[in-house]
This record gives sequence, C-alpha cells and structure tokens, in this order.
Amino acid sequence: MTSPRDTNDLIEALALDAGPAPKVSPRLVAAAALGGLAAFVLVAAWLGFRPDIAEAPATRMFWMKAFYTALLGLAGFLCVERLSRPVGSPRGGLMLAGGVFLLLAAVGLFRFMHADPADRMPMLMGQSWRVCPRNIVALGLPILAATLLAVRSLAPTRLMLAGAAAGLFSGGVAATIYGLHCPEHTMAFVAVWYSLGIALVTTLGAVVGPWALRWR
Repeated sequence: MTSPRDTNDLIEALALDAGPAPKVSPRLVAAAALGGLAAFVLVAAWLGFRPDIAEAPATRMFWMKAFYTALLGLAGFLCVERLSRPVGSPRGGLMLAGGVFLLLAAVGLFRFMHADPADRMPMLMGQSWRVCPRNIVALGLPILAATLLAVRSLAPTRLMLAGAAAGLFSGGVAATIYGLHCPEHTMAFVAVWYSLGIALVTTLGAVVGPWALRWR
C-alpha cells in the first residue's frame, strides 16, 4: 500500500517534470465570479446597502477602500492561480499583498498620529468594529468554498499555502463587496478591521486547505 509520504514524493517528482503552466483555469475564474455573486446577494438580502450608496461613489474614501481590498483580492488570485499548479510560485502575489497592506497601514498610522487626540479612537474603532471582521468572514465563505472546489480540480501540491491563497482572494473580494454596506471612512479603521477580516478568511483557508484539497 502506498503511504502518504510516497504519494507526496510522487507528486513532487511529477512537478519537477512538468512543463510551463497553462493559462488561467476557466474553472477558477468561474468559481471566483459565482462566489462573488453569492456574496453580493448576501449583502443585498442580509446586510443591506449603506444609506448613502448613491452618493458614496463620489467620495475618495469609498474608492480607497475598494482599491485596497480589491488589490488584496487580486494578490490572492495571483497566488492561488500559481499554487493550483505544481510548479507555480506565489511570490508575486505575496509581494503585492504585503506592499498594499504596508502602504495603507503607513498612511493610516500617519493620519492617526496627526489627528486630534479626541478623534483618534473614533477614527480607529468607528461604529462597527465589532461586526466588521465577522461580516467579511461570512461573506467570504461562499467565495472560499467555490474557489477551493475549483483549485481541487487542478493540481495543487502545497495544500496549506493554496488554501491560504484561496482565503486571501476570498477575503479580498468579500471585503470589497462589504464596502457596499459599510459606511466607515477612515484609513485606520480599514487598515485594522478590514484587514483582520481578510486575515481571518486567509487563516480559515489555510486550515481547511489540506483537507479540502487533498487528493482522494
């Protein structure tokens, strides 16, 4: 009987002989689109849109949040697309995610430190810090499930990393859609609570990845 170690060694050996990675899998794109649509429906039917949704796109902060979370989602997609194949490297996606987070955190910290002391805690905590990460996780679950299902149909070999990448992608998309509901408008809030929600989905992906993506 072949042991799990032997199976892993076989997979790694096949990876060494693999040719160039093919184009982005249509299954992965379809899963991302379906998961994102499910999250949008959840916002519309469960959380509701922010009261000023018609005016919000005219504000810079609305787009800043959207660009930040969308870039993290893009970074996650780049990682999961590479890790869904034996020879892929997530380096580019990880660098993008780290750079985007550090930039927003630095700007948010600068504004926080230069704000009036009486305004600092409202800037950081907002009105919804208790529910923000939880809601992002809830919206990210259908995206994560669809993404893991698509990745499983490909050829991942680093299952925990692939699961974490799927979580980063799912969290980024979920947080972007969550912005249609959330009226918070400070960089400090987004850097802490939005990022925490995305990090929780990423962690969840890493935990379930070895089980959900295991070859059976």
